Amino acid sequence: MENCRSCVAIAGADYCVIAADTRMSTGYNILTRDYSKICKLADKCVMASSGFQADVRALQKQLAARHLIYQHQHNKQMSCPAMAQLLSNTLYYKRFFPYYSFNVLGGLDNEGKGCVFTYDAVGSYEKVGYSSQGSGSTLIMPFLDNQLKSPSPLLLPAQDAVTPLVEAEAIDLVKTVFASASERDIYTGDKLELVIINAAGIRREYMELRKD
Repeated sequence: MENCRSCVAIAGADYCVIAADTRMSTGYNILTRDYSKICKLADKCVMASSGFQADVRALQKQLAARHLIYQHQHNKQMSCPAMAQLLSNTLYYKRFFPYYSFNVLGGLDNEGKGCVFTYDAVGSYEKVGYSSQGSGSTLIMPFLDNQLKSPSPLLLPAQDAVTPLVEAEAIDLVKTVFASASERDIYTGDKLELVIINAAGIRREYMELRKD
């Protein structure tokens, strides 16, 4: 059963924007209009999830516990690429009875560049410039493809996946795609939560979406 629906992440040269709506629903029933689907995993790493809410919460708790052990052993926080690998391993470990959770993970890498990783339910993942998961992704991804035109991963030499937009433009683009998706997808709406990660730290912004 799906409860948590649409989420998006965009990586830039020195920032990452992760966003999700706050509606949690089942079928035609709205369970709450103010549920955050975005979880801070480390100082420069954030995960947004769609899927079954109980599995999402179990996954978040598992990652938090593993990260705490890492901090005690290494006396530092996990980097975003390391957290991406940990999330993949955690999902793959449960592949025969998987977490019904579809995640995008975003943050800054060791060089301070934005990075986004997108996942399926059993841990296959890919580093991309932008991604979307959930019921609204069928409406959001074509829009992002049209605006951002990610280079093919088959091109040689390999091209940088980060988007050419500056931070303010990426934030405006995310707001536009969610306003558009909420018009057509009944599971997306109420409020948009954006988490922006850059060298200055993490900040949150909110925007109202349609409530019907």
